[in-house]
Amino acid sequence: MSESAPPEPGPGAPHAPHGAHGRPLTRGQKWAGFKESPYFPATVLLLILAAAAGLFAGSYTYAMANPTPHRIPTAVVSQPDTARGKEFVAAMDKALDASLVIRVFPTATAAREALGEQEVFAIVRPAERGVRLDVAAASGAAVAQLLGESAVKVGDTLGIPVAVHDVKPLQKGDPRGLALFYISLAAVIIGFVGSIQLSVHARALIPLERIGFTIAYSLLGAFAIASVVDWLLGAVDLPFVESWLILAFTMFTSGMVFTMFNTLIGRWAMLPTWGVMVLLGNPSSGGAVSWPLLPSLLGHIGRWLPPGASVNAQHTAVYYQGHQRIFPFLVLAAWSLVSCTVFGVWRHRHPGGRDHMPQHAATGTAAT
Repeated sequence: MSESAPPEPGPGAPHAPHGAHGRPLTRGQKWAGFKESPYFPATVLLLILAAAAGLFAGSYTYAMANPTPHRIPTAVVSQPDTARGKEFVAAMDKALDASLVIRVFPTATAAREALGEQEVFAIVRPAERGVRLDVAAASGAAVAQLLGESAVKVGDTLGIPVAVHDVKPLQKGDPRGLALFYISLAAVIIGFVGSIQLSVHARALIPLERIGFTIAYSLLGAFAIASVVDWLLGAVDLPFVESWLILAFTMFTSGMVFTMFNTLIGRWAMLPTWGVMVLLGNPSSGGAVSWPLLPSLLGHIGRWLPPGASVNAQHTAVYYQGHQRIFPFLVLAAWSLVSCTVFGVWRHRHPGGRDHMPQHAATGTAAT
């Protein structure tokens, strides 16, 4: 009996797998296919955003939720040589968990000069009755409040009259001293967001043009920030030109930092920019919580990052006129110089740019 051929599959019947197309994909092939699909970057972004949200909340909570004194430079005029005077200074230090860093000055004038240079946060000196404590809310409202409250409690405990005077008060429109932090924060964020938008919407800009437009939006944006806060809202009486230029320098530095990272690592440039400027830089800037109340490491790092340098320069410009220091400007200049240099040297790696001569211009020149 001869064998008959297998029946043909009817309409709609599934075809049996055959050849290479019938073999299931290996794990490596599935992974390769996933990496080539739009789901891969979307999944990575999903994980990054979740982590960034936690880090963002954690960094600000760690730095600001429970400020604790660590090192508070304090001037003592003619170190009290009486037993009661020494007892008061020792008790103040104990009440603040041994965080006072005592500096002895021979005269009140020398101590006030150190306060003006922001080398100390308070002055302890003898008074007609007991002790006088000079604080500077402009150097940090929380620090001044902590020192004043501790001094009064210690004085009550020891039976020593204590007079607390705020010799550098904050402006009426900014009773907590946060306005300068907010305007510096605005300059930092708009600075790198502006650079991101240039990369998206003005991708064809060549390096010099990109730097030029970064300077332009920094000057204009900083002018807008200062105008709104000072002229429109009247929150802070700014030394307008100086504050405007500090904000513009901050905004330019922030924009060029993103441009540098965009040159080095392309589309993931937002990660290090956000980390340096927002997660680390802003909480450690000393704007919302003064450096003596920040965790020690943040207090030291913050001075070397653009947000901290901006707050430092702005703070001195507004409240310590005539005592401006070069250090914060050197910090901003160093970050800007490094960023511009990296962008210039490795400009071929930047995702934007174009030929120096447009194509239609080159064609026209060749035709003639």
